[in-house]
Amino acid sequence: MGAGHPRPASGAYRSAVMVPSAGGLPGPVPADVDGVLAEYRAARAQQALFDVRGGAGTGYDEFVDAAGDIRPTWRELADCVVERGRAGLDRLRAVVRNLVDHDGITYIHVDQHGEAVGGDDDTGTPGPWHLDGLPLILDAEDWGRLESGLVQRSRLLDAVLTDLYGPQRSITSGVLPPQLVFAHPGYLRAARGIQIPGHRQLFLHGCDVSRGADGAFRVNADWTQAPSGAGYALADRRVVAHAVPELYERIGPRPASPWAQALRLALIDAAPEAAEEPVVVVLSPGIHSETAFDQAYLASVLGFPLVESADLVVRDGKLWMRSLGTLKRVDVVLRRVDAAYADPLDLRADSRLGVVGLVEVLRRGAVTVVNTLGSGILESPGLLRFLPELAAELLGETPLLATAPVYWGGIDLERSHLLGNLGSLLITPVTGGDPIVGPALSRSQRDELAARIDAAPWQWVGQELPQFSSAPTVHRRGGLSAASVGLRLFTVAQRGGYAPMIGGLGYLLAPGHAAYTLNSVAAKDIWIRTPARVTAERTTPAELDVPALSTPVTASPTREVSSPRVLSDLFWLGRYAERAEYTARLLDVTRERYHEYRYRQEMDGSACVPVLLTAIGELTGTDTGAGGDYAEMIAIAPTTLWAVTADRHRAGSLAQSIERLGSAARSVRDQMSNDTWMVLAAVEHAVLRSSAAPPESKAEGDAYLASAHSATLAGMLALSGVAAESMIRDAGWTIMDIGKRIERGLGLTGLLRATLIEAHSPDAEQTITESALVACESSVIYRRRMLGTVSVAAVADLLLFDAGNPRSLAYQLDRLREGLRVLPGSSGSSRPERLVDELATRLRRVDPADLEDVTPDARRAELADLLDAMHRDLRALSGVITAAHLSLPGDMQPLWGPDQRRMVP
Repeated sequence: MGAGHPRPASGAYRSAVMVPSAGGLPGPVPADVDGVLAEYRAARAQQALFDVRGGAGTGYDEFVDAAGDIRPTWRELADCVVERGRAGLDRLRAVVRNLVDHDGITYIHVDQHGEAVGGDDDTGTPGPWHLDGLPLILDAEDWGRLESGLVQRSRLLDAVLTDLYGPQRSITSGVLPPQLVFAHPGYLRAARGIQIPGHRQLFLHGCDVSRGADGAFRVNADWTQAPSGAGYALADRRVVAHAVPELYERIGPRPASPWAQALRLALIDAAPEAAEEPVVVVLSPGIHSETAFDQAYLASVLGFPLVESADLVVRDGKLWMRSLGTLKRVDVVLRRVDAAYADPLDLRADSRLGVVGLVEVLRRGAVTVVNTLGSGILESPGLLRFLPELAAELLGETPLLATAPVYWGGIDLERSHLLGNLGSLLITPVTGGDPIVGPALSRSQRDELAARIDAAPWQWVGQELPQFSSAPTVHRRGGLSAASVGLRLFTVAQRGGYAPMIGGLGYLLAPGHAAYTLNSVAAKDIWIRTPARVTAERTTPAELDVPALSTPVTASPTREVSSPRVLSDLFWLGRYAERAEYTARLLDVTRERYHEYRYRQEMDGSACVPVLLTAIGELTGTDTGAGGDYAEMIAIAPTTLWAVTADRHRAGSLAQSIERLGSAARSVRDQMSNDTWMVLAAVEHAVLRSSAAPPESKAEGDAYLASAHSATLAGMLALSGVAAESMIRDAGWTIMDIGKRIERGLGLTGLLRATLIEAHSPDAEQTITESALVACESSVIYRRRMLGTVSVAAVADLLLFDAGNPRSLAYQLDRLREGLRVLPGSSGSSRPERLVDELATRLRRVDPADLEDVTPDARRAELADLLDAMHRDLRALSGVITAAHLSLPGDMQPLWGPDQRRMVP
């Protein structure tokens, strides 16, 4: 998970309570349990629990009790650990890692300041999601207490939010100091008066809790701006249930997936009253967001389109989504963009993530945005100090879930405590900013901080350091170990209250002081045991099945919606997949010919090596050293082949195509089959794992090249099969296929220009032609037809004119004509269609026999003219399609309608 568990876009155990396992009384102690306990205790003894008062070893242990015995809740897990043994636990770690890769679960790693790392332009590169193979198990009775406290806290925060943007009774009554509200960046004055339909203004609530040394859970943070992690929680359950099926069957945890259905129905129910068939979208900051997977996966589970700001527009006082050349009215937006960035007109003018005019549409009640703008005020650290008083004022209740004690500098007595204990508190400015970990400060830093607090005491709060319990983990190498754990729980508003996710997103805390700011190193699935009385009444094992993460199928008004941005990503997905395939084929055949002829340059057939290297150069835009001294070219060929394969920063390289293919696929994750990620993961592992510099060992380097090329071919063929067999034939699939056909045509014409234009000796012609046919995946059918005879005319007939050959140019043009005909706006005479017809007509007018003619300068001029024209016109076709179907409209339109126009800068 990197430097932290999913950040927002910007259970109550009692140690004395021992309940039977789901199957009744605790099962027999496994024979090797002593070995398991010894290993766990040793790991536990080495673990730093970060408790400044008591030091290591004083925190609550989820796995064993005070006497050192395994708690009944964890009996089945202990059995599982014993049965698997150390080797089995190591295999479990590998299985989880592979499942995460196969499902394409990623996370953009960030540093301690929340900045993305590991990518170009500071955007960050998606890395693998780190997930522990052992779940965090909570018994039913304690979950019931935790659930009650969580739902009450959601109701309390909803009442506070409603009050702060409404009557502000909490401020006027003197319960809540006004500076704690109006000085916090989460309070948006522009949101005053905006009210979402229904009885609840807080739609989604994320809550971080952990267990203290006394066995009680406490809240460490509330996430209300744009809570993240629910998608990860659902995906984690899928992975862990498949990784430890025997444990999943024995325990039968309560499923988390019904919460997704509750969220879906709540979003539909949140639509303005006038909406008859509500259109719901999930608004994402884009694929460079830290939790892009979380957003895309949740959108996919819900069945709603994942959109970005470029997909939405305000017209006539309403919010619209660009869709297939038209506009589709949007009724509900599940927002994952920070509120301040949601509208550059009324909020942050420098935002490129929001929609111009969105605030005004909200004021008019023409759209519902959840979480509502301004809900980030509930994350204010100053608010935590007054939650008990607010609960009494607004609900007449006492909080069931406690918060670690908070001290506000605006109260004299608490300021004294704050200043006197800077080294043992978490200090946070109420005006926004990162928390400061007191134990990590030097003496001079504490003195400096004390001076800042003295200068403006009301701007600071101090909170007792969070406490964490320990639980078993296999995330670290070496069998079973212990780690500090925390939980993020979720609720969603319903008509009658709040529905909690049964379980949530668990996480392993980072070592050292980073744990105090809830930074983590891996996720952990949370399993809630079924109450014993429910278990006894079961008559079927249905609840033990691996949970399905899809919601029931219902009619959706957005079933055929695709914005220009989505279509553009699909178009390039098709192009990059095809580019990766033909690049891998060409690199593979070039590598084979290089090894065949590197010591036989006196043979005529060796001429194929510089020709193929020239082809690589033309198709990738890379200087391959072809055309110069043969010996020098042979000497640098291994480095060239390595760079064109593995260097992702080299234009046109195989690695660059694979990387951009992955980026395009993740941009439209909600459009793709789940099998896509298994294919992409295998290819990315095979190609992107190496540096741009080849290894010193030639054998190792050649083994990598062979593996990378074959893995790419297998992956691209599999991806093509997934697209053919698992994707709906909608406009998105059509535009992806159009991109594929254009790229295949460009690759084919580029390859033939580099290999067949120049005439060579018969032996050289033989090897060059055979190599080109292999690169075009047409060598088998050619040999069957020609029985070993070499003929450029025959090659051209097969690769250019044979409409029955899926690799031919004629076939690509036929598919392009079919695809363009079914796109919206097709008239039979649109410019893209006319261009394809012109290409096909020119091709039909050529006699393949004429392409054999060689001029005195040893060139096939007519073939060159044909291929040049086809290559040029295919590039022009790509530009025309982009302008016609994949670009946003450039004309200005009124935001508010003809009678209420506002000047837009």
